[in-house]
Amino acid sequence: MEQVDDSALRGVIRKRILEKGRIPFVEFMTACLYEPGLGYYTSPGRKVGAEGDFYTSINVHRVFGRLIAREICRMWEVMGCPASFDAVEVGAGHGQLAKDVLDAIRELNAEFYELLSFRLVEAEPSLAEVQRTLLADHLPRLSWSPPADLAEGRLRFTGCLYSNELIDSFPVHLVEMTPAGVREVFVVADGDRFAEVLEPPSTPELEGYLARLGITLDPGHRAEINLNALRWLGSVATALERGFVLTIDYGYLAPELYGPMRRNGTLLCYWRHTIEEDLYVRVGRQDMTSHVDFTSLMAEGEALGLKKAWYGEQYRFLVAAGMMEEMMALEAAATTEEERLRIRLTLKKLVLPEGGMGDTFKVLVQAKGVENPRLLCMREWGQLF
Repeated sequence: MEQVDDSALRGVIRKRILEKGRIPFVEFMTACLYEPGLGYYTSPGRKVGAEGDFYTSINVHRVFGRLIAREICRMWEVMGCPASFDAVEVGAGHGQLAKDVLDAIRELNAEFYELLSFRLVEAEPSLAEVQRTLLADHLPRLSWSPPADLAEGRLRFTGCLYSNELIDSFPVHLVEMTPAGVREVFVVADGDRFAEVLEPPSTPELEGYLARLGITLDPGHRAEINLNALRWLGSVATALERGFVLTIDYGYLAPELYGPMRRNGTLLCYWRHTIEEDLYVRVGRQDMTSHVDFTSLMAEGEALGLKKAWYGEQYRFLVAAGMMEEMMALEAAATTEEERLRIRLTLKKLVLPEGGMGDTFKVLVQAKGVENPRLLCMREWGQLF
């Protein structure tokens, strides 16, 4: 196994453990991902793409951003073409998705583009300058906020907040069913290494979460509970005056996510495009992620006034939003058959199941203050071909 110097963050976490005796896994994961200056997402360095640790749909082709842009344009229309509209991207990274979305909106609907305000929210402070450079020709439309502005209620907007592979990166509680009932995983210090112990849950919210879903885990079954996702959604619901929340991520409905086929849970690390099952190596230097519980997002959204407008696989969303039209336009502009074939093979990654991203990734659209929206993703398949 390739070694990296993770001593600084490892020392910070070990000190906390020694002070408290042990910490819940969610606290360990929070430090690994978001410790200021040392966490995976709060330290400099490319995380996504060939030079990073994983790919997202953004890296496949700019058409992904164009199709999101098509749906955002449609959202503006179904809201009655208001004189102002805010688009907020949370987890904006290096800004490539924002660029693809803004480029497409400017091309598709110049009137909408001229009244659009676009806000980027990103945990890594150094990326703001990278985004500013990449998005230089869109600067009049742009503004920036740290995640704390959303979490602490300082943002208010009307329009659309969207995210791509954001919620899977939220720190989770890790639980395991034992003969004595649900127990939570805590992290302890074992010399220079970390180890796990099982203890009663740190909060009754964990057992309440499973009870609301009607989930009973089998003995030995481990699972993740993402309370942070629900808190985040609460912040979003407060910030959104009227409009939509568009969430793209990998995950399942609760019966499948917590089913017996996933008795080890879904928590994994990624390091240079390989899966790492050991959560306690390369501390703060490897991505750590778990699949999203879309059932709970929808239920919590309803309670917060965010009504489910649409939920389904990514391939259905992309095709309904205009994937075929975009593909045909790209092929028409290609000058050789080799180029056309390359376009087809590239775009297939976005929609194909089993090895592609088409069914692993899901899309959830929630609406607030917009009754019966007729969005592109809601089109019947028979209307598309």
